[in-house]
Amino acid sequence: MAKKLSHYDGAGRARMVDVSGKAVTRREAEASAFVAMKPAVLAALPTNPKGNPLEVARIAGIMAAKHTAELIPMCHPLPLAHIDVDVRVCENGVAITSKVATTAETGVEMEAMVAASVSALTVYDMCKGADKGIEIREIVLERKSGGKSGEYRRAKK
Repeated sequence: MAKKLSHYDGAGRARMVDVSGKAVTRREAEASAFVAMKPAVLAALPTNPKGNPLEVARIAGIMAAKHTAELIPMCHPLPLAHIDVDVRVCENGVAITSKVATTAETGVEMEAMVAASVSALTVYDMCKGADKGIEIREIVLERKSGGKSGEYRRAKK
């Protein structure tokens, strides 16, 4: 049986979930994204006229995680204890991972997902002059821990 969607009230209206009765616990989440690009674009990363795309994307992801509640309507503003974004060149593109932690009443899955997403969009923005065909793929939650629902780890393909 499918779980009930918590962001809707009995009348089907969107709502922010009341988390005031939840326990404050340590909660962590990791997300990832992949930016596929041609070998020529990858080779040109070090000479990008806009600056270092990987470092700009890393900082953008950190900043984005802090603003998740302003971007996603039903997200709660959270005191983020830790944000880490890793952006690295791979064979066919750029792999991005984000890790976010808090001690709060609700989880940080969306903050991790927003960090990975905005990092990927920033790589695209920094490199679109070389190729508009760059693709952002596989934005996923890799794992989460803490809270009532406990542990989640994405199954590997």
